[in-house]
Amino acid sequence: MGNVLVKRIGQGKQSTLSYLFVDGEFVCYVLEDAIRDVKIKGDTAIPAGIYPLILNTYGAMNARYKRRFPEFHQGMIEIKEIPNYSYVYIHIGNSIGDTSGCILVGTSWEMIEGDYELRKSRKAYVSLYKKLIGKMASKVVSLEIRNEMLDSDIVT
Repeated sequence: MGNVLVKRIGQGKQSTLSYLFVDGEFVCYVLEDAIRDVKIKGDTAIPAGIYPLILNTYGAMNARYKRRFPEFHQGMIEIKEIPNYSYVYIHIGNSIGDTSGCILVGTSWEMIEGDYELRKSRKAYVSLYKKLIGKMASKVVSLEIRNEMLDSDIVT
């Protein structure tokens, strides 16, 4: 089984910063909405847990990414089986304004007015997508999300 780990390391006012590892290797940073005890639709991070990843080959976002990355796009990487969530993807974006409960990726981050923002999201997405697409073709790939929240561990 392929393994993707999202290790949450920091909480901003409305944002959550994480490291993302594939098979133990750091690949990029992750940005999500704030962690909340009670879900607010479109404004809440995915609950900690283990979820399967699939390729979603329909919908408007898939069509946009197919046009944007025709040389390698085979479907949106969707995180499945999240209680009370649907259509949760890993995709490009820089701030929590770019997500509605999805996972955004970037190669670096900044703290802007109390919230995390990602940089070079497209570069991180392409790198991660190419790592995952081969694994997903040949085996089940799962994503584990852990709340660790040790701000002292954040590498800048």
